Amino acid sequence: MGYAVVLGESLVDLLETDRDGELIYRQAIGGAPLNVAVGATRLGGEVQFAGTLGSDILGDRIAQFLRTTGVGTRLLKRVPVPTTLAVTTFEGAEPTFTFYGEPPSYALLEAADLDTGLLTGAGVVYTGSICLLREPFRQAARAAWRVDGPLRVFDPNVRPTLLPDRAAVDTQRALAEEFFATADLVKLSLADAEVLYDGASAPAAASLILDLGAKAVVVTCGAKGAYAAVPGGGTMLPAPKVDAVDATGAGDSVMGALIRRLLADGVPADLAGWERNVRFALAVAGLVCERPGGAVAMPTQEELTTRWGALV
Repeated sequence: MGYAVVLGESLVDLLETDRDGELIYRQAIGGAPLNVAVGATRLGGEVQFAGTLGSDILGDRIAQFLRTTGVGTRLLKRVPVPTTLAVTTFEGAEPTFTFYGEPPSYALLEAADLDTGLLTGAGVVYTGSICLLREPFRQAARAAWRVDGPLRVFDPNVRPTLLPDRAAVDTQRALAEEFFATADLVKLSLADAEVLYDGASAPAAASLILDLGAKAVVVTCGAKGAYAAVPGGGTMLPAPKVDAVDATGAGDSVMGALIRRLLADGVPADLAGWERNVRFALAVAGLVCERPGGAVAMPTQEELTTRWGALV
């Protein structure tokens, strides 16, 4: 199915790390959509990344990383602001993010920056995450979503620290549901579901999203695995057992893996086909969790086969 266009943020994570009893912050290139783009590329997919980068040295490093990884940059735009930082703290392996930088360097893509021909020719268009909370990116994402042809893939990637009150949550839910309604695939975490739908379980959230019009939903549930659902039913799939050191980017790796499978094989014909794709994606996420997180943790197909053998 050709290539994917991934729209969204790129930034620099400052990851809290304990070094000999002292907390330090390790710099890592990240942003959920950038992680998705890198993840799908390292698994053998062709991806064009659409987003904005700061004009500083950190932006230079992100641009160089994308080129080195093989992610296409035809829709990458440099903007005259400092690169946004995401300070990442942990409870166990699970990250919590606090963002610094105004205006955010990642949310300045405009609809006029898009290449309609490039979008029309894509097999998959992905958007989502925190950049949708800001203009002008939101209008750019809506414009890309309206292009006929590609499969539409969406991840709300809710960040509670950016939703200070109930009204903000309601706004985020309404925005997410706008994209849910016409998505070929929605991937969200159980934490996302609990924020958007008042503590809903994975099956309950998936049912709500399918009722809105989405054709398939995958809800990741951390170490427990993921719930996959289509209008005809759903099933819980276990995650492989790993010694997790850092879950940063694990959910993004699931999305990257699912996009890679959509590019290779198209839309599964039934729930059994989605189960195969999700098992593959969980194997990818398991390997990510065994490494220090962020985009650099995304594995290649060869690394997957070495780690999991017949599973992938």
